[in-house]
Amino acid sequence: MEELIKKIRTDLRLSMNGVVSTSMREKGLNYRMNFGVNITALRVMAKKYTPDKELAAKLWRQDVRELKILATMLNPVSDFTLEDAQQWVKEIPNQEIREQVCMNLFQELVYADELVSKWIQSADDEIRTTGYWLFVRLLMNQKTKLNDQKKEEIVDKAILDVENSSFFLNKAALEALKRVGRKNQSLADKVLEKFSDYKNADDLEKREIYDSLMFEFELFRDK
Repeated sequence: MEELIKKIRTDLRLSMNGVVSTSMREKGLNYRMNFGVNITALRVMAKKYTPDKELAAKLWRQDVRELKILATMLNPVSDFTLEDAQQWVKEIPNQEIREQVCMNLFQELVYADELVSKWIQSADDEIRTTGYWLFVRLLMNQKTKLNDQKKEEIVDKAILDVENSSFFLNKAALEALKRVGRKNQSLADKVLEKFSDYKNADDLEKREIYDSLMFEFELFRDK
């Protein structure tokens, strides 16, 4: 296993982009090591290796950007338990890894809807943020089987979190509202009603929230 990880590290060094790595550090993406390899190249690299739970677990534990992303690509979906998901969600270090794990792994799980329901009710802002992003992924790919009542519960929570002081949480909540409103007119109407005071607010950020929601829902209605 260690030899395999060494081989993966060698592949990363050969693909290293120092300029991108430096840029990421300057933007606050701090890891013990960051090779600056783009996602497309990582997907190609992942295809060279057989998905393996033990390998993915070891890669995930490394404070190396590319190894964490590869872990999300190499963990077999059929061998990733609810307990594994509950552990990994606590260990997500930043927004990039959050988006990658939701896209590459979490959304493929048969119990993804259950994770959304659990995580969006969490008192932890980071876990709640992941819950919204997973919900967005499921909506985007028409994978969710959540009924309208469950979706409305998520909408109620997201409406509150749009005003949360956490940048990534309020953005995730807003994106969830946009996506669910595309698919459900009654929920779209409910969201706009809740934010009706924002339409002519003096606060430019509030007006932008209302306008972005209105634009999204009108675009959906035109299709």
